[in-house]
Order: sequence, then C-alpha cells, then structure tokens
Amino acid sequence: MIADRLTTTRRLTVSYAEIEDRTGEPVVLVHGNVSSGVFWHSTMAALPTRYRPLAPDLRGFGSTEPLPVDATRGLRDHSEDLLSFLQALALGPVHLVGWSMGGGVVLQLLRDRPDLVRSLTLVNPVSPYGFGGTHGVDGQLNSPDGAGSGAGGAAPEFVRLLREGDLGSASPFAPRSVLDTAYVSEPLAEPDRYLTAMLTTRVGDGHYPGDSRPSDAWPGFAPGERGVLNSMAPTHFRIDDLELVEPKPPILWIRGSADVIVSDTSLFDLAHLGALGLVPGWPGADACPAQPMVTQTRAVLDRYAAAGGRVREVVVEGAGHSVQLERPKEFLAGLVEALDRA
Repeated sequence: MIADRLTTTRRLTVSYAEIEDRTGEPVVLVHGNVSSGVFWHSTMAALPTRYRPLAPDLRGFGSTEPLPVDATRGLRDHSEDLLSFLQALALGPVHLVGWSMGGGVVLQLLRDRPDLVRSLTLVNPVSPYGFGGTHGVDGQLNSPDGAGSGAGGAAPEFVRLLREGDLGSASPFAPRSVLDTAYVSEPLAEPDRYLTAMLTTRVGDGHYPGDSRPSDAWPGFAPGERGVLNSMAPTHFRIDDLELVEPKPPILWIRGSADVIVSDTSLFDLAHLGALGLVPGWPGADACPAQPMVTQTRAVLDRYAAAGGRVREVVVEGAGHSVQLERPKEFLAGLVEALDRA
C-alpha cells in the first residue's frame, strides 16, 4: 500500500509517498513540472520488492511546503531540496529517476553530489541547456538575454485555468486538455488522479510560471528571476560539463518517440512554433532557430560516456512525454534492468 508521509528537512517540509513496510535499495522518483509524485504511484507499486521506492513532491507541487523558487540558481532550489530530503531520511547513495523537469533536477544533483547517486534514470528530461532560447548541440543562446524562454512562454489561459482549478476540457488550454494532448500521446484510461495532481501546482511569480521581463529580441520577452519556468531558462540552468563528475554512476535515458514537449521539434518551443507560422513575427531560422532538445541531451551524454561513464538510450516508439504511464511494462523493464545492473 502506498502511504503519504511528511518529513521536515533542513530546508523545508517535504511530502512524499512510499510503500508501507518496504525496505531495500532506495529508488527516489522525481516528478516533472505541473505534476506531483502521484505520477509515479503506478511505477512504485510495480517495482520489485527488493527496491524501496520514494516519490517526493517538489516545492510548489503536491503537499510539499510551497516555498518560492529563486530561478537565478537554475534548478538548484529543487536539487538542494532533494538533497536535504535524502539526508533527512538518511538514505545514503540512492537510485535517482527524474522525469521531464525532474530529469534536470536529478542531473543537477548528480553534477553537485555524484557520491550520492548509485544510478541515474532520465525520462524525457529537460535539455541540459534548459528549455527554449538556444540552438545547436552546445546550447548557444539565440539572444544574450535568453529571449523566448522562461515564464513568458506560458499560455495565459492555461495559467488562469490552473489557478482556478479547472476540471473541464472546454478549452484546448485547460489542464485536462493539456494532459490528454501533451503529457501523453493518447488519453489515459483513468486521468482524473493525474489531473488532480496537476492542479496542486502553486501559481504565482515565485512559483509557476514565474515572472517575466521584456526583451528587444523576438518574441519580446526574456526570463525573469523567480519561478519554475525561469529556473529552466538557459540563462539560469546549464549543465555542459557532466563528463567531469566522479564517480560516474550508470545513466539510463528513456524517451518516447512521440513526445511533443521535449523534442527537437517541440510544440512548446516558441521558435519551432514560429517556424510553423503559429507565432507571428518569427525572424527566421538564422536569427531564431528551434532548440534541438534531444540532440543536446545526447551530446552531453555522449561526452559522459566518452569520459568513462556508462550510458544507455532506450526509445519507446509511439510513446509521448509520460512513458511511465503510457507504456508501463516497457518502462519498468528498462528501469529494473538499469537498477539491477548498477
């Protein structure tokens, strides 16, 4: 049975889920943006009993203390919260699994404290060069101020409906519609618990999506200094030297081939939408190319492997952004194999 717990760390009070009376090697599952640990419950229940799964809620999501996010630190508010959680429960070295934004969180923890990581599994992770506003395999900025990334890219109607706790699907920007069309490649059979988890997101300048500032570069905004989306802006979050970490735990990278969020042609990248004619004023590919998110991740992981790390990439054909929910058997098989081999 999955039980909800609270623990007070040196940084904040963390809500987390675990399986009652389960011991074994700890596997810490870190959720993505606009979600909570609930997105890991089915994975937790399916893991072999030799593993002890724990799924914490990040700050501003689920029932964890909703402290504001200092975006100038990139994802370190979240990664240091996660570190304090590991320390509070005296978990020692753990297997880390990070999905979407959570992939960036666990990458940051690996970069800062590799001694605490037994293995790392990335599930459709945010690029090591952040989300939006870059081009090329080495994450070059399209504009020095990071224009096109950060909180200004959030759809205002989605933010409004998220704040209002909207449960319907009348709008294409409603949380339920976004869950059905972006989080997964096909609607889930039982989506309500995941929708409820999405609606726990704290909305505001210090939370989701964050603050924004004007830019002279297209599309007219740049990331601010507060909030979740700005914490993933390429001016604040960048991991381009992962190959330097020692020790180097094994890395599994699982991704869905039909992911529309983290992709080389992401429908959440304004530069790609501009190229499709869906955002007016796009200045062209020379001035503002789309971000090759998957290619960037592969380049960083290739350097990690070349420096002696062990990396495996698994592509689940037809799956979208939430491989763990869409293809649970394939996902679990890949994850358990990685855990067993670590």
